[in-house]
Amino acid sequence: MSTPSISVLIVDDEEPFLDLLQKVISQEGYAVETANDGVAAINKLQSKSYDLVLTDLKMPRVDGLEVLKFVKEHYFDTQVIMLTGVNDISIAVECMKSGAFHFVTKPYGVPELLAVVERALERKKLAIENKVLKAELSRHSIGGQIIGNSRSFLEVLNVASKVAPTDSTVLIQGASGTGKELVASFLHRNSIRKDQQFLALNCASIPETLIESELFGHEKGAFTDAIAMKQGLVEIASSGTLFLDEIGEISLMVQPKLLRFLQTGEFRRVGGNKTLKADVRVISATNKDLRDEVEQGTFREDLLYRINVILLQIPSLKDRREDIPLLVDHFLKKRVRSKEPKRIDQKALELLEKYDWPGNIRELENVIERAGILCEDNVIRTVDLALPLGSRSYQEQRTAGKASGSLLGTPVSIREVEKAHIHGVLKTVNWNKNTAAEILGISLKTLYTKIQQYNLSKE
Repeated sequence: MSTPSISVLIVDDEEPFLDLLQKVISQEGYAVETANDGVAAINKLQSKSYDLVLTDLKMPRVDGLEVLKFVKEHYFDTQVIMLTGVNDISIAVECMKSGAFHFVTKPYGVPELLAVVERALERKKLAIENKVLKAELSRHSIGGQIIGNSRSFLEVLNVASKVAPTDSTVLIQGASGTGKELVASFLHRNSIRKDQQFLALNCASIPETLIESELFGHEKGAFTDAIAMKQGLVEIASSGTLFLDEIGEISLMVQPKLLRFLQTGEFRRVGGNKTLKADVRVISATNKDLRDEVEQGTFREDLLYRINVILLQIPSLKDRREDIPLLVDHFLKKRVRSKEPKRIDQKALELLEKYDWPGNIRELENVIERAGILCEDNVIRTVDLALPLGSRSYQEQRTAGKASGSLLGTPVSIREVEKAHIHGVLKTVNWNKNTAAEILGISLKTLYTKIQQYNLSKE
């Protein structure tokens, strides 16, 4: 049973239906009011809002469609269910375009109607929660760099906004290209350390033999190339924030030293005997499941517990597809500079929304930048989208006749498919091999081997 805090307005000019609906809906525990025509309904709506409106379509003076339009103009989050004895698809379509949640034809079964009511109220609840999340986030400056309105992403940012003012260590987990560094930057900009340095280190890009020196510095003569004393990032970032991207790549040799620093704030430079201290907030990120790494013996369990005080799980782009239009618009403005603004047509946007984006936001950004540069005019169309061979969107693109190629409709070997796929990804990212390797899910070394094996080139 629901609570009377949920308010429902029922509008119908046929008294038997009105009485029946009032009885049925009231029995579910909702606070119900009625109106016997559209004029009475609008009069009530002028003085108060409702969570849900059920309105007949055909009524004298003011019909249900006008009631619907009034509701959506003044109370956007209020859900409206249209009731009618006319089974007309065109009318149903018009109602849905005007913002109706559902279109129910009389006569209707009570269980079916109540199921629609429940779904409509769930939509209302989610709308309110999203509004609360957005309001909470609006109090924090995000510099216009974090783009997204999807519920999954807003929830992550909501947690981030709560933990940002603290000094708690945060672990950001997500696939490559999901924007982990942007979230780390968000945490820093909304912390008490915002006026101090934010330094980032990609642990996967530093050789194992140098990672300790990068983190903690070294003394002159500590090793062959140590011709002078060097401060490490923990020392340089003191009073600020240090972001350790791909922390799962740190070697077992360095992990206990990082753990000691996180626990005590103390460290020693490589080759030094003096214990130093630094006050720095450490935020970590990984595209791995570090629990698996612990089981495999490649990551210390005590270090995992220390960095994983707060876990932020960043959703992949395929899990927040509703954000793609916003991101496309952002990248067109950010990455594609031209005399006249570029735009994307609806079919091309639909293809982008269907693609699974293994390279996530980074891959989308590259695709849009390339398409914006190479499109014939100021409109990006499906033919301009260089999506990898084998993707669902690519196949739709080919079927629609928007692209050409000898592999379509022809039996090919796995070798040929792999060659075409790798070449397609390389072209999409303008032959940025680091990015291509991330999208393909292979190491940079393996990518170079494949390029040589398949004799791939930019031409």
